[in-house]
Amino acid sequence: MDALVDHVRSVAKTSSDSQRKEILNQLRTLAHSLETSDDTIQRLTFSWLELAVVYIGIDLKLFSHLIESASPLSVAQLSEKTEASPALLARILRYLASIDAIQETDKDTFAANNITDTLSTIAAEAAIHHYFESMNPAIAELPGLLKDLKYADPEDNTNTGIQRAFKTDLPAFLWLQGDAEKVSYFQTYMATVRFGDKPTFLDKYPVEEKITNLSPDRPLFVDVGGGFGSQAVAFKQKYPNLPGRIIFQDLPQTVEQVATPPGVEGVPYDFFQPQGIKGAKFYYLRNIFHDFPDDKSRLILKNLIDALADDSLILIDDMVLPNKGAHWHTTQIDLLMMATLASRERTEEHWHKLLGSVGLKISNVYTYTDPFRDSIIEVIRA
Repeated sequence: MDALVDHVRSVAKTSSDSQRKEILNQLRTLAHSLETSDDTIQRLTFSWLELAVVYIGIDLKLFSHLIESASPLSVAQLSEKTEASPALLARILRYLASIDAIQETDKDTFAANNITDTLSTIAAEAAIHHYFESMNPAIAELPGLLKDLKYADPEDNTNTGIQRAFKTDLPAFLWLQGDAEKVSYFQTYMATVRFGDKPTFLDKYPVEEKITNLSPDRPLFVDVGGGFGSQAVAFKQKYPNLPGRIIFQDLPQTVEQVATPPGVEGVPYDFFQPQGIKGAKFYYLRNIFHDFPDDKSRLILKNLIDALADDSLILIDDMVLPNKGAHWHTTQIDLLMMATLASRERTEEHWHKLLGSVGLKISNVYTYTDPFRDSIIEVIRA
């Protein structure tokens, strides 16, 4: 058995990232295929416990303490650092070791591993807080919500798990804005999960092959709903010499917080209103449509159409799920969107139907991540 495990590790070390992920996927499927009934029930019924105990570990800074130590730490040492009861801490640490979040090196003695390293980061702290505090209560409401809807697809973003869990009438994003700490965790999570070493659309989309009729006064790149302008800044850094205006748009209260660098403009705009910047070469929308059901997505698209020049391109940066065999990373996000926003991740077939319903069509799809299938959907008038 050890030889088999060592062989898999050896293959994984020399594999590309996509190959490594495929190895993980096949091992996961293999593990499920070997389960007894008891194994399956244990896995499913206790699945949420992992997140809860990792949350506790982050709150106690257990992962940071283990990473910062050059040698394994005993329960007594960690109790002194965290001021937690040794009896309680021993139970928490044993559980974390059993799910491979930390390494048990001896009786009541623990050390860091690769997962500990991840869980000690700001990104992990933000993600765990966001999902445990904001998302999981909404997910817990999903069965009752769907039953009350008689198992129709949710389409009302004021009737989701968020409203049920937190006793609010506000849509999710407006509700979130009422809690500064939750907003901070969400923004940190979104910023860190999308950057770092992960590829972006600029690594895949052939901008220079697509440029036509550029001039210094013409809008070149308009990031619609662009938050704090990070994608517009990245575009300017990638193509500093292309003529044309680089613009990001968002609600006034967002734009006014941004100190834009030279060459980038912030323009207040609500994408549920007609687009005021006409004739841009690229209208770019990142992770906008997965936040909205089809009716509101159509409205956003219709507001763009009248602004298009003959050579304008709409670039939708979103997941494109395969029509068959979608990865569990993407299907779980799809159901999260359902539970919290009455929205969805869309299959390739669904994208064609949505865009065709407003007189647009897909001219190309450029996929730049796997297994999430983040893609640039290049859209033109039909």
